[in-house]
Amino acid sequence: MGLKTSTLSFDERCTENIEDKQMQAALKKAQDAQWIKREGSRDQLGNWEQWRELGQQIRQHTLNHLPDYLEQFSDNVEKQGGHVFFARTDKEAQEFVRQIVLEKEIKKIVKSKSMVTTEVGLDPMLEKMTDVSVVETDLAEFILQMDNWDEPSHIVFPAVHKNRHQVKQIFEKLGYVGSDEPVDLAKFARKILRERFLEADLGISGCNFAIADSGMINLVTNEGNADLCISIPKTQIVLMGMERIVSSIKEAEVLDNLLCRSAVGQKLTSYVTFAGRKHEDESDGPEDFYVVIVDNGRSNALGTQFQEMLQCIRCGACLNVCPVYRHIGGHGYGSIYPGPMGAVLSPILGGYEEFGDLPYASSLCGACTDTCPVKIPLHKLLIEHRTVMTNELKMKHGLDDATMKMIGRVTASPIAFKMVEKVDHAGSAMITKKKDMSVKNLYNHDGYLNKAPAMAKNWTDYRDLPRPPKAKDNFRQWFKDHQKAKAQMGGK
Repeated sequence: MGLKTSTLSFDERCTENIEDKQMQAALKKAQDAQWIKREGSRDQLGNWEQWRELGQQIRQHTLNHLPDYLEQFSDNVEKQGGHVFFARTDKEAQEFVRQIVLEKEIKKIVKSKSMVTTEVGLDPMLEKMTDVSVVETDLAEFILQMDNWDEPSHIVFPAVHKNRHQVKQIFEKLGYVGSDEPVDLAKFARKILRERFLEADLGISGCNFAIADSGMINLVTNEGNADLCISIPKTQIVLMGMERIVSSIKEAEVLDNLLCRSAVGQKLTSYVTFAGRKHEDESDGPEDFYVVIVDNGRSNALGTQFQEMLQCIRCGACLNVCPVYRHIGGHGYGSIYPGPMGAVLSPILGGYEEFGDLPYASSLCGACTDTCPVKIPLHKLLIEHRTVMTNELKMKHGLDDATMKMIGRVTASPIAFKMVEKVDHAGSAMITKKKDMSVKNLYNHDGYLNKAPAMAKNWTDYRDLPRPPKAKDNFRQWFKDHQKAKAQMGGK
């Protein structure tokens, strides 16, 4: 699949998803439920803002010393008999995995949920290999795979856009006969997946955090499938973004607490695992252990105003509070990283030509920044992207650029601004739609614009815009009259 998930334009994707009422209902239900669970679990922890600051400090410290910690982690993995490969691009990551599969004559692969494996397009590459089968073992990812590799729409709940009836129809293609009760559907999937685990030659997983001073990886999962991917196959490949590292298990414990409470509203998820290559005194685990540390554009952010984005721990909390995500869903972003975090990260990894629309897919309400457990200033970084595109890259936006320049000149000139105020009411008469006149009596709007020109069209496509008031009713005139009346009353 890779980072980009759609060939449609941003407007086409938005139009398509805004019309998907079932998806919007599913997202609304998920966002509302997660809000209650998330806030409750954070309250139980106590001193949440102090925990956020600690998480921020841990992540910033690691990023400021990233080369040192990556080297330490790599050395410790190799001391235990494992292997580390640094992949600069998605192609290098793909090729390394492909070579391991060929050299070891791998036939059956099981994967646990991993955004970075999707980012580098690992599944499509493996699917093309002759006599190799790959199965996603996370229940949601398994559902998407069985639905002809449908795109994930959330970084924590990939199949949140599907309901139980749709899942039942997907499983019926696999021979399922039963109700659409989630318990029955999960039992059916578990039966299939357990057989795949026992047959697998290779397990592939992501990595929530890598522990520099021990060479272990930290996985946080709900279903236990990642543990089976690690413990049963003889060969294990871990793919991790190069920023997903902490200095010791103490820091990982803090971030696990922040992650679990922000992602699924739990004190801890069902399985928090620290693992590596199998030791001689252990009964299970991989005999061959490989870690692929992926750059794939992340170094573009180091040392820049966007470095803070690399603090992200992939909890998805920003998606769960975002009003834009609530309406267009994950597929509307055209990236495997949707929502506010994706709107910031995707242009860093994939460039502005591919993802330049995403920084504008925001109301800049700041809810994402307020909820982020590691205090990434997401809405400010969205503005930084817009600034880079407009001022540094001089990217053109056609009529919008010309309109904004004109607005800038008018608002910067008191004389021009006052002239516009005198004529805007009369000038909008032709495009004004009269509504309940009680509104006029209250606000002096005298109607609403529902088909405004130029940039205002983006507003009136979905809601009405109050007609500008008459000159005698605008704020400046009101303030002048108010000050005059106040003076007449002796300043009282």
